[in-house]
Amino acid sequence: STWLRTKGSWVRFLPAAPDFDFSRLEHSLEAYAPRLFFFVPTRSNGISSNTAMSKAFTRETDAADDDGEDPSLPPLPAGTRNYMTPQGYANLRAELFSLIDDERPKVVEIVHWAASNGDRSENGDYLYGKKRLREIDRRIRFLTKRLEIAEVTDPSVHHGRSQVFFGATVTYVEENGVERTVTIRGIDEADSLKGEVSWVSPIARTLLKSSTGDVLKLVTPQGWREIEVLDVTYPAPSKPSIP
Repeated sequence: STWLRTKGSWVRFLPAAPDFDFSRLEHSLEAYAPRLFFFVPTRSNGISSNTAMSKAFTRETDAADDDGEDPSLPPLPAGTRNYMTPQGYANLRAELFSLIDDERPKVVEIVHWAASNGDRSENGDYLYGKKRLREIDRRIRFLTKRLEIAEVTDPSVHHGRSQVFFGATVTYVEENGVERTVTIRGIDEADSLKGEVSWVSPIARTLLKSSTGDVLKLVTPQGWREIEVLDVTYPAPSKPSIP
């Protein structure tokens, strides 16, 4: 990989995005172009610099920050890839580059300005800026790690099938007659407010590989519950754009 120093931070070129055709995305990113990822230099990476970094920009963190994990999300099962849809992958990449290219430089500028104003112990702009900078760096590390192990899967390849795979929208009925509809998404993209569940959730694990008409046993905190798969749908493949 190639290392460069720019605007006070070390950056490196990482490999291009996973081998997937994003041309069908309505608002696709340049998925195959290598991009710059933020990195804080340390001796363990064999990088040295003759320019001393200002103490205002050194990372004040703890062990939890170094993990780069989001405690609000369930952990990935050991040895698995981070499955996500093309749109989910694009959204995470867009967030990562926005943090690197826009928000972080603005916060660094604020911290630099605040640090020049004297006493930092009672400097609200400086203290908040440092806190926000740690949050941004932690999020950058988290997104970088998750995207590096991403397995992009297009649900539309299963369009017309009645078996449940990643990306399916499934309608099922519980034994008490209540119907529910869920869409199986990646851990980092599932939005419960939209009826989406991650593929590692109990309901998704129960539904995966089943087909329309199957009666399944769902494990709940209250015990076993029977559910029946009523309908399975996938998004239709996008038509290629005409130049």
